Amino acid sequence: MRNSDHLPQASGSKRLLLTVLSAFVACSIVVGLTPTNSRAADKARPITVEDLFKFKRVADPQISPDGKQVAYTVTSVDLAANSTSSTIWLAPTGGGMPRQLTTTKKKDRHPRFNPDGKQILFESNRSGETQLWTIDLTGGEAKQLTTISTEASTGVWSPDGKSIAFVSAVYPEFSNQPFAESDAANHKRAEEITKNPVKARSFGRLFYRHWDSWVEGKRQHLFVIPAAGGTPRDVTPGDRDGYPTSSTFSLGDDFTFTPDSQSLVYTAPPENEEAWSTNSDIWRVKISGGPAENLTAANKGADSFPRFSPDGKRLAWRAQKTPGFEADQWELMIGDADGHDPKSVTGGFDSSVDQFLWAADGASLFFMADQRGAMPIFRVTTADSQVTPFLTAHTLSALSRSDDGRMMACSQSSMRRPPEVLAVTPEAKTTNISHANAELFGALDLPKPESIDVPGAGGTPMQMWILKPPGFDPNKKWPLLYLVHGGPQGAWEDAWSFRWNPEVWAAQGYVIALPNPRGSTGFGQQYTNEISGDWGGKCYDDLMAGVAYLEKQPFIDTTRMGACGASFGGYMVNWFAGHTDKFKALVTHCGVYNFDSMYATTDELWFDEFEHNGAPWKNRESYEKFSPHRFAQNFKTPMLIIHNDLDFRVPVSEGYQLFTTLQRLGVPSRMINFPDEGHWVLKPANSLYWHTEIFNWLKQYVPPGGK
Repeated sequence: MRNSDHLPQASGSKRLLLTVLSAFVACSIVVGLTPTNSRAADKARPITVEDLFKFKRVADPQISPDGKQVAYTVTSVDLAANSTSSTIWLAPTGGGMPRQLTTTKKKDRHPRFNPDGKQILFESNRSGETQLWTIDLTGGEAKQLTTISTEASTGVWSPDGKSIAFVSAVYPEFSNQPFAESDAANHKRAEEITKNPVKARSFGRLFYRHWDSWVEGKRQHLFVIPAAGGTPRDVTPGDRDGYPTSSTFSLGDDFTFTPDSQSLVYTAPPENEEAWSTNSDIWRVKISGGPAENLTAANKGADSFPRFSPDGKRLAWRAQKTPGFEADQWELMIGDADGHDPKSVTGGFDSSVDQFLWAADGASLFFMADQRGAMPIFRVTTADSQVTPFLTAHTLSALSRSDDGRMMACSQSSMRRPPEVLAVTPEAKTTNISHANAELFGALDLPKPESIDVPGAGGTPMQMWILKPPGFDPNKKWPLLYLVHGGPQGAWEDAWSFRWNPEVWAAQGYVIALPNPRGSTGFGQQYTNEISGDWGGKCYDDLMAGVAYLEKQPFIDTTRMGACGASFGGYMVNWFAGHTDKFKALVTHCGVYNFDSMYATTDELWFDEFEHNGAPWKNRESYEKFSPHRFAQNFKTPMLIIHNDLDFRVPVSEGYQLFTTLQRLGVPSRMINFPDEGHWVLKPANSLYWHTEIFNWLKQYVPPGGK
């Protein structure tokens, strides 16, 4: 399932939320992310839902080749217009104020410096559709580079600066034609579909829809265009994808030029089994055209995110060993430039490698990985595979470095602060250089989360975050909201979220608990593995152990407890409904209700087939044992259901089945359906409505405030 509503928006792959790290890690001092002083805190107010739309949303920092400045995007929300706009900013790494580079009411995104650092390539919909643009850092207007009818995104420069590669979703039947002909055919097909009064869809293979969009028979292909402008070339023609169709196997920029700028090395899903196989591979193709070569065919698990060493002699990538298991441990592999003789340099490191990059000297690599409710940066040496912590404060993402390695940049967030851009030295000294929300945060009282461990199933410790409301008085009794994260292979981390924000929930007058039960990432691969085939087993026991711990706390009012969750968290709330009466109200967002219908309507079949050890007709016991719908006779707790028409991961039929059942049983229930949202609620006005309706529902059955 993954990529759930509880995971933060930052990386291309997953996650969400909070504040203490493992004992062996010493936290860095980060300018700009430290709490406000006590005098300011005395005057601060609780955060509101409306504040979420006032924040500047910083993302995708990219350092210049000389290390002197960082480009990043800043997204602003116009709640009244129900829209967002994104612009590109530059911040100096050596001190000084950030400056806005582009101006638009549309969306400028994905900034990438050219090799000499004089231009930035970015994608924008300012012309009415998403195309690639360039802008000189010395000033002047941005220039449109592409005009392809199927749009262009994810632009990447070649090392020599002469070419740019990008992604476009095209009708594959035209892709072997010369570009002018294929582009015209794509345009004609799109116009015919738009103008045709018959809106029927016809499909004969999976995927026919994915996440929140209909695939419409298109394939994601890689194109290369001269940096000076000209005619693009489709370098991955044919009826297959040249870019990951699932964000589970993507870290963004999932392709790179070879050091000689003559070929692309890229991540591609399987050709014919992409809906039920995780066997993505690393491929290489010449930019002049020709057949592609599979560099990782020997591995039947997933391979992704290729990156060449600074000298061009070695290739690094991420790999999973277990076919079909999307939450298998990602290991960092290194082979020669052709991918031969691969070896894992993180086989002894018990966590999955996320984004990584080579150190400038090629003797080590930096990588990010979940670690006890945070995402720090580690360093691994190529010679002896020694892993050491590098930067360990809160949750980090989007690491880039200068050509000489003397300066790096990344994004950092915590539960108390949305992402900001950090300049990072080789000694791991950091400076906040974006300062995007300093004034707003000076006015807010954001309580500090606490991290605890409680004995879970079989005595195995379960880490849990606890966040108390502003103005908390330990002598009073407070209501509890128990939030279950999605995935299930995900975690509540020390990171910010604009969707499920614990600070906003706590500010309503609740103690918020965020447990990381069996299946959570960052606590060892075995802990992650133990959710598979056992959704209502040890994970449920872990969660109930967390509830039992909280019930013993003198400040918790056990008569006022509610549980909420999305995706897998929504599943667990549905499971709670049939197995415990401890909660006075439940909120389930896009949760699984019936494993049989979930399998037959979801997009990524590999997930259900691995979690249940086969399809429903092969393993009936697994699909039936932990399916919430089989325990409907026990449903009594009032429940709010939220499910959306464009959710193709956990389709809306799951919500309708649950609502029908609750209504037939006479259980107080209400369903909210967003016809224009997918697995997440992203549109500003919808988000405000979502928060308002949830908090109003909870107030009916779990009154807020200390008593």
